[in-house]
Formats: sequence, C-alpha cells, structure tokens
Amino acid sequence: QVQLVESGGGLVQAGGSLRLSCAASGSIFGINVMGWYRQAPGKQRELVSVITRGGTTNNLDSVKGRFTISRDNAKNTVYLQMNSLKPEDTAVYYCYVLLLTGRDYWGQGTQVTVSS
Repeated sequence: QVQLVESGGGLVQAGGSLRLSCAASGSIFGINVMGWYRQAPGKQRELVSVITRGGTTNNLDSVKGRFTISRDNAKNTVYLQMNSLKPEDTAVYYCYVLLLTGRDYWGQGTQVTVSS
C-alpha cells in the first residue's frame, strides 16, 4: 500500500555529514508523523528524530544540535541532515511514517557507518 524509499546512508569519518531522505509513495491520503529511528548491533531500536504534520519535533538527546529533521508535505518526503557525526551514530537508520489513518510503515533501513 505504501512504500518508503530511503537514501543517503554511507560511510563517513567522524565529524562528517550525511543527509538522509525518505520518500513515501502509494495509497497516501495524509501523513501524521514522519521520521527516523536507528538500531545499532546488539541494541534496541530507538527514536532519533520525528516531525509531525504540524511541525512539532521530537529528538534523541544525543543528536540535539547535530541533526536536523525537515519534511516536504507536498512530496511526502522527510529529510535528516546529520552533522558532526560520531562513531556512536553508527547504526541502521529506518524511516518511519504514521498515516492519519493510524497505519504505520517502516523503511528497509539504510546503513550509516562513522569511522573514528
């Protein structure tokens, strides 16, 4: 019904930057929340940054001041600008979308690796 296409992951050195994007397509009539979660090996998946339809954001404390989330409602796309990356940011990053209907979707995940 809804497909999420992620891009922008990769390998960077500590202090570098990456910009993730996630575009939703399919049977979309309205998106409530869009954002990003991540999961490192051996750890639980955690919220990184999400943004609501109205523009309210919720961010993981450890990324505040370094990551910035934004969305383009017309394009059903969410972005995550990641600056000053640290090795501890290494994880698989998953796009998350919650529709106004209450149904949610996950992207396939994109690997972000930050070398020390």
